[in-house]
Amino acid sequence: MVLIKEYRVVLPCSVEEYQVGQLFSVAEASKNETGGGEGIEVLKNEPYEKDGEKGQYTHKIYHIKSKVPAFVKMMAPTGSLVFHEKAWNAYPYCRTIVTNEYMKDNFFIKIETWHKPDLGTQENVHKLDSSTWDAVSVVPIDIADRSQVSNADYKPDEDPATFKSKTQKPQTHPKKKKELVSNADCPRMCAYKLVTVKFKWWGLQTKVENFIHEQEKRIFNNFHRQLFCWIDRWVELSMDDIRRMEAETQRELDEMREKGSVRGTKAADE
Repeated sequence: MVLIKEYRVVLPCSVEEYQVGQLFSVAEASKNETGGGEGIEVLKNEPYEKDGEKGQYTHKIYHIKSKVPAFVKMMAPTGSLVFHEKAWNAYPYCRTIVTNEYMKDNFFIKIETWHKPDLGTQENVHKLDSSTWDAVSVVPIDIADRSQVSNADYKPDEDPATFKSKTQKPQTHPKKKKELVSNADCPRMCAYKLVTVKFKWWGLQTKVENFIHEQEKRIFNNFHRQLFCWIDRWVELSMDDIRRMEAETQRELDEMREKGSVRGTKAADE
């Protein structure tokens, strides 16, 4: 058994703009989560082509001992809280698989994303069979809704409801979903994120699968709030700029993991 949910994130930008914004924000967020022996290690970042699909392949290792709940830490053997993330970015479609060597086939997270130029109104964009789709919970994420952000995660300078761009006209980048609906001239898009979670461990399966989904929702919300509020930093960048930035970020992450203190997102129970 697996637990599947589809998260829908509506954003006031075009699908083309989002591709650059997403890659820029992934690199920046990785640095914010790395330090004190933990964080993100990039093993590969290279073009791929397979079965007619082509894009960018990445393989990362996540060292996240401090970012899991206490009940997992208590049961996890030393060294087991290391996760491998393999991603195939054939934009506008992306597929990410997260695994753990200790749990092997008893654990995985699969995230499949379609980026569409709409307001999140399409049903079953991932074309699941009807019985599977009927069991999927759809979870809308509104990045401007303060109530969807915990006090621990809230940052005033990363709040779309109060952010003011220095480069973008306010009318072209409204902050509220209702403004997107009423403004036909505004670019808009939705990231449809289908998340499948499997955690097979007697007595913990349901609790951990639900916890992972809560964390995914939290990550998607915080990440896209940052992406929106960082728009002045990425909106003029090209894909060549992004690739150069990624190479530099990979070098920085290697240095940052060995220095300072643990940074970034805390475990939800802390």
